[in-house]
Amino acid sequence: MRRLLVTPALLAVIASCGGASSEATAPKRQSVLASIASTTPASGAGLPKKEPRVDTTLPPRAVFFSNPDRARPMISPDGKRLAWLAADGGVMNVWVAPTGDLTKAKVVTHETKRGVRTYRWAFTNDHILYPQDQGGDENWHVHAVDVKTGTEKDLTPIEGVAARIEALSERAPREVLVGINDRDKKWHDVYRVDVVTGAKKLVQKNEGFAAFVADHDLKIRLGMKPTGDGGIAMTEPDGKGGFREFAKIPMEDAITTQVVGFDKAGQKAFLVDSRERDTAALVELDLATKKTKVILDDGQADIVDIEQHPTDKRVQAALAEYDRLRWHAVDAALRTDLDVIQAAAPGDMHVLSRTNDDTRWVISTVVSDGPRKFWLYDRPKKKVEFLFSNIKALEDVKLSAMRPVHIRSRDGLDLVSYLTLPRELDADNDGVPDAGKGPAPMVLLVHGGPWGRDVWGLSGYHQWLASRGYAVLSVNYRGSTGFGKKFVNAADKQWAAKMHDDLLDATAWATGEHIADPQRVAIMGGSYGGYATLVGLTFTPETFACGVDIVGPSNLVTLLQSVPPYWEAEVEQFARRIGDHRTDEGKKLLLERSPLTHVDRIKRPLLIGQGANDPRVKQAESDQIVKAMQAKNIPVTYVLYPDEGHGFARPENNKSFTAVAEVFLAQCLGGPYQPIGRDFEGSSIKVPAGKENIATLPSALP
Repeated sequence: MRRLLVTPALLAVIASCGGASSEATAPKRQSVLASIASTTPASGAGLPKKEPRVDTTLPPRAVFFSNPDRARPMISPDGKRLAWLAADGGVMNVWVAPTGDLTKAKVVTHETKRGVRTYRWAFTNDHILYPQDQGGDENWHVHAVDVKTGTEKDLTPIEGVAARIEALSERAPREVLVGINDRDKKWHDVYRVDVVTGAKKLVQKNEGFAAFVADHDLKIRLGMKPTGDGGIAMTEPDGKGGFREFAKIPMEDAITTQVVGFDKAGQKAFLVDSRERDTAALVELDLATKKTKVILDDGQADIVDIEQHPTDKRVQAALAEYDRLRWHAVDAALRTDLDVIQAAAPGDMHVLSRTNDDTRWVISTVVSDGPRKFWLYDRPKKKVEFLFSNIKALEDVKLSAMRPVHIRSRDGLDLVSYLTLPRELDADNDGVPDAGKGPAPMVLLVHGGPWGRDVWGLSGYHQWLASRGYAVLSVNYRGSTGFGKKFVNAADKQWAAKMHDDLLDATAWATGEHIADPQRVAIMGGSYGGYATLVGLTFTPETFACGVDIVGPSNLVTLLQSVPPYWEAEVEQFARRIGDHRTDEGKKLLLERSPLTHVDRIKRPLLIGQGANDPRVKQAESDQIVKAMQAKNIPVTYVLYPDEGHGFARPENNKSFTAVAEVFLAQCLGGPYQPIGRDFEGSSIKVPAGKENIATLPSALP
C-alpha cells in the first residue's frame, strides 16, 4: 500500500537526517489565504513579462544531481570484504575491496545503462545479489554475481516478471527466497533459489496472499491475506498444504502493522503493531499461544525498524522518527555502542550492516548541510574509523540547514514539516530567518506516496532550490506514515480535500511568518506530489505562482484502472482509501477529485515531467492533461523520457529535468538560473509540447 505513488529514485538523490525542532501554529486561513488569492503573479499562464535572470556563479546542478562518489557500503557477513556503489563508465555499479585496503577495490557488476540502486550480500560471502529492470518498467530480475570470478547469473530469467528478494539467512548461505509472478501476474509464488547455479524449487504457491513471511530457516511461517473489507488476515500453515487464520489486522491498522522479524528458534515473531493503540509499538507474538506483549512503544511516533543480533536474533534496539530519528536501546550493551559511535560521528545514525560475529558494523551518519558520511565500527575495541563521504564536492559548497517545524492544521493536526532557507535569508545558517530578512519566493515540495513521508537530512532538491534563492518547505500532510494510524487514516477519501488543505495551511503559515512571499509560491512534487501540484493549480488556481508536476496522476479513475496486476492484493485498500473505481458512486467521487476534470481552471504556468515506461502512473496520465490543456489553449510544457519509469533514475535525465525546471522557476518566481549548458548531454529528454514557453529551452535541445 505504501508503495503506490512513492518515487525514491526521484526525490532521494541525496537523502537523510538531524536539526532543532520548532513549534508554530498556522495563522487563521481566512486572512492569509485571502491575501494569497487576491494577488496575481506577473507571469500569468503564459510567458513571463521579463526575461529570467542568469547567474553563472551558482553552484552547478551536477553537485546536487550527479552520481554520488560512493554510496550504500555493506560489509560481507564474514567481515573480509566491503562493498559499495560507485560509478563505472558513468553508471552506478557495485565495487568490492578487502575490508582493510579499499585501494584494491574492483567493480563486480557491469551495468551500462541503468545504475544498480540496491544490492545485498549473500551469506556465501562471495556473491552479491541485486535487482535490475529495463528502462524503469519495474519488471525486476534478480542477479547474482560471484565477486571472485566475476561470473554473473540472472536468477530469474523470465520475460515480463517482477521478481523480488523475499529472504536470506546465514543458515542457508547458498540460497535465497525469491518471489516470482510467472504463473499468475497478480501473485508472487515463492521459490528457493541457489545463488550459485540458479536452480530453483517452488516453496509456496500463492493463491491470493499479499505476502509470505519466512523465518531464519527460510521456512514460510506466516501468510498475509487481504480481506474484502480492506484488512489483512494473518494466517499460518495448517500442516495440510493450506493456511489457517489466527488473527486479523483491520483496515485502519493495515498500513501501520507488519511483521519485522523472528527470534532464533522461530517460536516468536516481532511486529510493529498499531492494533489497540495509535502509534505502532514493537510487539512480540508467541506463535504457539498467539499471545502478544509490548516490548517498546515510542508513544509519539511509530516504531519503523528494529536492530537484531546477526545470529542469536535478540532484539537490541528499535527506531522511531517523529521530526528526527531516535534510537530506543532494548539491550543495555548496545546503548554503550550507540553512545560511542554518536560521540565520534555526529549526526543521525543508521546501521547499514553487521558481520555475523558482530565485531564490525558499517554506519552512516547524516546531517542536513553536508555530505553523508560512512564509518566502520570495531565493536570489541569501541573504535570508529571514517571510511568516506558520499559526495566530496558538497564539502566545498555552502549548504543550508534544514529545520523541522511543526505546523498546526485547521482541524488540529500536527504537520511535521521541514524548512530550508537560502543563505541570504539565514546568514548564520540556523534555519531561522534573520531579523528584517524575507519574505522570499518559496517552493512547496510535496512528497510522494502518499503513504510515505519526508525526513530531516540532506536533500538534493532542498539544497538546489535554496542555492537559487528559494525557501523550501516540505510538509508531512495527513496520510504520511510514521505519525500513528489516526494520522494515516485521516487521509481516507481526502485526496484533493483535507490533504490539500494541509498544504494550504502550511503555505499560510510560511506567508504569515514572513518566510514566503505570497505572490511567489510554487508547488512541486513527484508521484502523489505531482498530483498535489495539479490539484493546486486546478482546485486553488490563484494560490500558487506555478507548478512542477513529475509523474503525477491527472485522473484518479484511469490511475486505479491501470495499476500493475501484481498490486491486486492492494486494490481493496485503494478503493477504500482513495475511492472505488468499480462503482458509479466511487467513480463520481474520483472524477470530482481529479485535476483533469477541472483543467479549464488552470491560470498559472505548468511544467510536467514523465517517464514513458512508468508502470504506476502511466504516461497516459500526463498525455491526457496536456491534450486537454492544448484543446483549451492553456500553455503547458511537457518533458518526456523514453527510458524512464516512475521517476528519473538516470542522473543524466534527472539533471536535465532540473535544468529545465530551474529556468521555469526563474520565470515564475524571479530567482536566478544557471544556463542549461551541457546538462542535456547523455539525457534522453524529449519535449513533445511547450518548449517555446521556457526561455533558452528550444536552442538547448539536441
